[in-house]
Amino acid sequence: MIKRVFLLVYDSFGIGELPDAAQYGDQGSNTLASVAKSSEFKLPTLTSLGLFNIDGVDVGQPVLTARGAFGRMAEKSQGKDTTTGHWEMAGIISEKPMPTYPNGFPQDIIESLEEATGRKFLCNKPYSGTQVIVDYGRRHMETASPILYTSADSVMQIAAHEDIVMLEELYEICKKARKIMVGENAVGRIIARPFVGDFPNFTRTSNRQDFSVLPPKKTMLDYLTEEGLDTPSVGKIFDIFAGKGISQSVSALNNADAMAKTMRMLETDFCGLCFINLVDFDALYGHRNDVDGYAKALAKADESLADFIADMGEKDLLLLTADHGCDPGTPSTDHSREYVPILAYGPALKENINLGTRQSFADIAATVLDIFGIENDLPGQSFWNEIK
Repeated sequence: MIKRVFLLVYDSFGIGELPDAAQYGDQGSNTLASVAKSSEFKLPTLTSLGLFNIDGVDVGQPVLTARGAFGRMAEKSQGKDTTTGHWEMAGIISEKPMPTYPNGFPQDIIESLEEATGRKFLCNKPYSGTQVIVDYGRRHMETASPILYTSADSVMQIAAHEDIVMLEELYEICKKARKIMVGENAVGRIIARPFVGDFPNFTRTSNRQDFSVLPPKKTMLDYLTEEGLDTPSVGKIFDIFAGKGISQSVSALNNADAMAKTMRMLETDFCGLCFINLVDFDALYGHRNDVDGYAKALAKADESLADFIADMGEKDLLLLTADHGCDPGTPSTDHSREYVPILAYGPALKENINLGTRQSFADIAATVLDIFGIENDLPGQSFWNEIK
């Protein structure tokens, strides 16, 4: 009945704090409620799909009859980062959080990096990615030492000016760091953060590249590919899974580019799952506490989503969700531990189905594999019978 599933992730679009949010310092976080206060907040397409009909959502106006199914999902894994969230969608429950470095990386790691790369490193602290190049960019240009920093998430980020450290060398530095950050230091991602410009007007470029830790178990993507189904991806999905289980990767410069390329996927004759991430909500607005920017980006994506839905075929299914929160209305600039929406729509699906509160993001993996009739031992509860 269903030939193509499009799994669209609105990166960081949380809809309210989880019961354990206080353990993560995120009590009161609600990304949706914060952006709903903006005059730029206009989401007719998501409204029609049932966003404001979801249990626990107390902003916006619910519709009498949602076009599809709607609900919210709790994260069962320990953590609130991109990798953990996407892995859970694909069927991996992370029993312990990935390592973080609130005081910077230990000296033995720094020494290993310096020995492997032949370069010294600056900073080595948790930092805002935009502020760190302002504060350390001039010294970097004087010394050619890359800027090493982290955040509240399980990441090692390495920034360098494209005229000082060429892109290929920056990527090689990150690959070497990936080999060093293993075992108890296996951070979710090593991120290359190139920038350009002159002090103090440095700007990051779109040449970012992520080097993720390999998923430790089989995921939904592996099961699909083993059955000969297609698993194209758009955006940073390939990086998040270190390419494992991805049949085709299409890069994207921003949300608009990702949606345009996802629209082109509708013109492609494939059978399987297209996995898409829209990163701008998180990277450009959530982490920068830009409420209006976040709301405006949602409104633009909503327009593209309307076009996408209009072009969907009878055998297509859209699943729209998020990987965590990143509330731009709180003092924190980091991810937040929140419920995420799950919206399902397809021309052949039931309308106005309340999926309630799902206990794990892994329900997505269970549902996708159920759709294609693939037996598996992944966690999660399929909701396919409720919506088909």
